[in-house]
Amino acid sequence: MSCRSASGERFIRMVPDVNIVVFDGFEPLDVFGPFEVFINTDGACVRIFSLDGPGVKVSEGGARVEALGPEEIDPRGILLIPGGSGTRALVDDDRWLNNLRSLVAQSSQVLTVCTGSALLAAAGALDGRRATSNDLAFDWVVSTGERVDWIKEARWVVDGKFRTSSGISAGIDMALDYVEDTCGPEAADKASTQMEYIRNRESGYDPFARTKA
Repeated sequence: MSCRSASGERFIRMVPDVNIVVFDGFEPLDVFGPFEVFINTDGACVRIFSLDGPGVKVSEGGARVEALGPEEIDPRGILLIPGGSGTRALVDDDRWLNNLRSLVAQSSQVLTVCTGSALLAAAGALDGRRATSNDLAFDWVVSTGERVDWIKEARWVVDGKFRTSSGISAGIDMALDYVEDTCGPEAADKASTQMEYIRNRESGYDPFARTKA
């Protein structure tokens, strides 16, 4: 977990608390890509949570993170939901989805990476909205939310307070776009430079998306 204080630079707005929700089987880069963006943004406070209570959660590949319990989340902040193999079970977990719905309703912005959008779709939060997800799991994700307008070719999609991104690394581009919208282009450029990351700036084009047959 990391928090950074404001450096005195003039921002359009400050980034509110960033609440990243993890679960067993989360995809590491879905979490740590945006995490890196936000810890390189002055004023951002990033913390990792589990809706099942405090404790260690294990990602795909075996990375272990110590997560706080949901009672410590500031619900007025940004909610970020990663994807990963663990989403397959959670889309059928009514208790977990009910907790997610409550957080989504209170959060100022909701961001997802990869199959994290399937969790929002299963919770009904994306009904009537545009969204995207990982191309490799796209058909499965679509099956979790038939009332969602899924955009296969997009790198990320913004619809109201919801920002959904496609495969793993797209979460970095989505997070940088949010920082630019919130704090200005200089803040986003600073974060990407500190990360030595070359941004994909076209939200509507994902070079990894494959056209349906």
